[in-house]
Amino acid sequence: MAGVKLLGVWYSPYSHRVEWALKLKGVEYELVEQDLQNKSPLLLESNPIHKKIPVLIHNGKPICESMIIVEYIDETFEGPSILPKDPYDRARARFWAKFFDDKGDALTKSFFVQGEEQEKAKEQAYEMLKVLDNELKDKKYFVGDKFGFADIAATGVALYLGVLEEATGIVLATREKFPIFCAWRDEYCSENKEYLPPRDGLLAAFKALFQAAAAAAAAK
Repeated sequence: MAGVKLLGVWYSPYSHRVEWALKLKGVEYELVEQDLQNKSPLLLESNPIHKKIPVLIHNGKPICESMIIVEYIDETFEGPSILPKDPYDRARARFWAKFFDDKGDALTKSFFVQGEEQEKAKEQAYEMLKVLDNELKDKKYFVGDKFGFADIAATGVALYLGVLEEATGIVLATREKFPIFCAWRDEYCSENKEYLPPRDGLLAAFKALFQAAAAAAAAK
């Protein structure tokens, strides 16, 4: 479909949320790759407040923030519903999406910071995983009986957590501590391969990021 552009980075979990929604709806789009170290005038113009990806540009109008974009896509384009129809289920789906956004920072910091800050982030990450391990008992999806809004929001913990663990050697989610979460993660990645970015590519990209960060720190 003409007029749909996504300003993003292919390996970003936030960009990926938007791509997943577009693919579910069958919307043709152009991914305009961004250099986060040298942000483009189009990105700065399209998201002047946060200056971050992803940004969806539809008919020349920018929409920012990944899950807000997903909701926009659901409301704007024909195709399978992403948010549930029932108001209560919609509220629950938004709750879990916000949970992942609020708690996801601790997961990221567990890999990207060091020392006391990293240990604090790990403890917060363990608490998040404990909640998920409990929530996913006898459940395949976060809300209802089909894949939807909350499950798209969960791609960070479902796919990217394992990639970051392998890239750094820092393992947060073990089968001994979080068996239900780990089983759910395996099934999630197996059943959604057609929508997920290639794991090997993600692993190579994040290894390169960590190596570059280590080299920069050593040069100081």
